[in-house]
Amino acid sequence: MQFTHEHEQVRSTLKRYIDEQINPHVDEWEEEGIFPAHQVFKGLGNLGLLGLNKPEAYGGSGLDYSYSLLMAETLGHIRCGGVPMAIGVQTDMCTPALARFGSPELCRQFLSPAIAGDMVGCIGVSEPGAGSDVAGIKSVARKDGDDYVISGQKMWITNSIQADWMCMLVNTSDGPMHKNKTLVMVPMRDGPHGKLTRGIEVAKKLRKIGMNSSDTGLIYFDEVRVPQRYRVGEEGHGFIYQMQQFQEERLWAAASGLMALDECIHETVQWAQQRQMFGARLIDQQWVQFKLTELQTEVEALRALTYRAADLYMQGKDALQLASMAKLKTGRLTREVADTCLQFWGGMGFTWDNRISRLYRDGRLASIGGGADEVMMGIIAKTMGMVQRPAA
Repeated sequence: MQFTHEHEQVRSTLKRYIDEQINPHVDEWEEEGIFPAHQVFKGLGNLGLLGLNKPEAYGGSGLDYSYSLLMAETLGHIRCGGVPMAIGVQTDMCTPALARFGSPELCRQFLSPAIAGDMVGCIGVSEPGAGSDVAGIKSVARKDGDDYVISGQKMWITNSIQADWMCMLVNTSDGPMHKNKTLVMVPMRDGPHGKLTRGIEVAKKLRKIGMNSSDTGLIYFDEVRVPQRYRVGEEGHGFIYQMQQFQEERLWAAASGLMALDECIHETVQWAQQRQMFGARLIDQQWVQFKLTELQTEVEALRALTYRAADLYMQGKDALQLASMAKLKTGRLTREVADTCLQFWGGMGFTWDNRISRLYRDGRLASIGGGADEVMMGIIAKTMGMVQRPAA
């Protein structure tokens, strides 16, 4: 993948916004357990960064996916994992299906304000009893006149405490598990910062071991009435649409880790150059040098894999195997980099506000969210012909 001058202009604009408007506040937001999503998203929307590959008709820039990949990678410059993840939900997780299959009316109502940063979105798939097992969700939407009436629960939902709307996967029939699901746009509030929609309850703000600045909720839906015209695409196609969204989510997950890993390794090199031990610098230990060079090589290999997967995706080819491989490698490499670098930092690495300890906590989610490592390996095994895929 070749990045042009235009790509680098986008990267420069985003890095400047991060340095001026995000990184100075990260420690505060981490301590508070939430960040002002509407404020941050509006700033990004004003710069045209929330709809790089979305249709121009709805306020997007109409660029190819390489710009979204570059944005995901650059978000790794943020000195925590929670804020970039929340932004990624807005750009690459709750809006792709809407942009691709939503009606013009639906896109004007939900996609345009998301691109402008006027609304915060979230994706409602996981439930208390169904995380990586998407087919096992229990939330239902029954028809009543021209409406859907939705009941159920969604859990581990990023942005949900502040969200204005949810792109929600629900069961709309009793048919086969892969053919009875539909994506529905559910207004969470009666307007930006407004009251929760009748029947929606934020049951709990989840306290996590990492990603502290990202608000994560358990949401209850009790007879929530939504017009059937809020359906994304065709009824019963929701599982397929969500699997397509997962490809972008997994590419985003891989790309968003690259710069964060680069910077953590670089900061560890700088630390080792200053740290004196037994009359010499830590960096003068050959094993330290070799381990850090090995880790940097692994990051570059992951970057090449991620770029190749993105190239296939942009060409309209099947990127399922490579996207799953990149997602799998990201989770495992993040754990390795964080653990090794923390060891080199010693006692300083074990302090709460050290960026390495934050990566150690935040990065653990990479092997769970968006499909656990074991799910990725199952997908890869199928693409390698080791497991027979179920008949359509």
